[in-house]
Amino acid sequence: MLTDIANGRLSLWRRVRAHAVPPSMIGTATARREAGDWAGACAAARVDVDLDLRTLSRRYGRDFAALLRSDLRRLAPDLLRWHLPRIAPDGLLRPGLTVPLVHYDVGGGGSADGLGAAGRGRVSLVVRTDPAWADAGQRLSLALWDPSARDAASRRHPHPSPSRRHRLDLHRHLWDATRSGELPARSTDGRPPADRDARPEPLRALPSGRRYDVGRWADEAGLLLEAEGHGPAGSVLVRLGGRDRMLLDVARDGAGSWRITDARRPRQATAADPPVLPDAATWVPPDRDLLAAGLVEPHALHPLVAAALAPGHLPAPAATPARRAEEPGVVDCRGALHRIGQVDGVLAPLDHDPVELRREALLVALGGPPLPCLRAVDEALRTPECLPGVRERLAHGDADGALEIVTTLLGPQAVLREGELLDTLAAAVDQRIVRGLYRAGLSVSDRLDGAPRHVPAAPTTPSHRRAVRRRAGEAAHR
Repeated sequence: MLTDIANGRLSLWRRVRAHAVPPSMIGTATARREAGDWAGACAAARVDVDLDLRTLSRRYGRDFAALLRSDLRRLAPDLLRWHLPRIAPDGLLRPGLTVPLVHYDVGGGGSADGLGAAGRGRVSLVVRTDPAWADAGQRLSLALWDPSARDAASRRHPHPSPSRRHRLDLHRHLWDATRSGELPARSTDGRPPADRDARPEPLRALPSGRRYDVGRWADEAGLLLEAEGHGPAGSVLVRLGGRDRMLLDVARDGAGSWRITDARRPRQATAADPPVLPDAATWVPPDRDLLAAGLVEPHALHPLVAAALAPGHLPAPAATPARRAEEPGVVDCRGALHRIGQVDGVLAPLDHDPVELRREALLVALGGPPLPCLRAVDEALRTPECLPGVRERLAHGDADGALEIVTTLLGPQAVLREGELLDTLAAAVDQRIVRGLYRAGLSVSDRLDGAPRHVPAAPTTPSHRRAVRRRAGEAAHR
């Protein structure tokens, strides 16, 4: 059973690594980041920036704005997207999250020039994922969380405050390009530590198939306690999956190292809940498991991750030339093998003259059976073989990759017909409208007709889908 779980988990992460952060995104975001254009890197990684440095400088002071700008220049948004939490079965970003990246103590006085008097306490640089109903293109948003001055973006998010479980402020190597090399030191390969038999019984009983990073728990718990202002000893809650929890007692020894003194299952919640060990420290990073299992080569990982986990790896081999769009397919048409290919950017039969095709089209209009060649073209325009790949890329936000698949198979001038492919593309376009309304602070049940209402968006109705298909068809004909 545990082997099946592990294999399913690795299969999921293999698909995620292939589609969630495409090489084109990594290349563009890296080039812009290295040129000092952090905002352009965020745009390339599909991250909306919901903060203005000039406004923040007036509110919190110039020193704070300079510190924030320095962190933004270190931010690799494509690396951040690579490491954000995901959910089964499709490996999409966990919806409705607010993940803290950096915490800043803005104090009470702001800068020396008197600016920033409004700043009090601690503010956080956070990245947010959209709620599931408003997700379109797996976009992220970058914002500043100030509990004393909630902005409009925070008010419309279901969980605007920084998450205690999904946090990366203690794991800068997962988003900071200058510290990505710390990944091997901040994780293990999942093997039991050498002193496993000397550890508390609950730790020895943990199933190895779940890939807990037990070897790092003591040190990571110590980092968490220090960040939360605790002393040289304390308790940390570990989420093991589902409703399973474990409470770790850790303490610093005479040599300054952290060790686990006790581990137990909590019986009930207490008034003062202990800090939660971040998920990034609870589990073995999936890239380690993928490399160890031989399911991916280092060059298939994010370049910063590959450089950390497999230093000195060989570059990617030359890509095999893809099948040309004009290369014809073969159809068994009434006992003969006929070709189907692109003519002037449109998929069409190649072994039938125009007069015959017009005659056959007229017979079909009168209710006759179509030619196998025409039927193959019609099926390709409605439900092509590439449809699963198109859906997977659209789900992960890679619209360019999805359209490239469609145009390679059907041609850049193809007019889609009623079918699953058109429904899929129209639904993706419509969902972008939904997200736009969410970003504007609106939620509507009917996104085509009627006035907006502040209620959760209802599922798309059949009449709505027909209207969307009609609009998409009219746009395609234009």
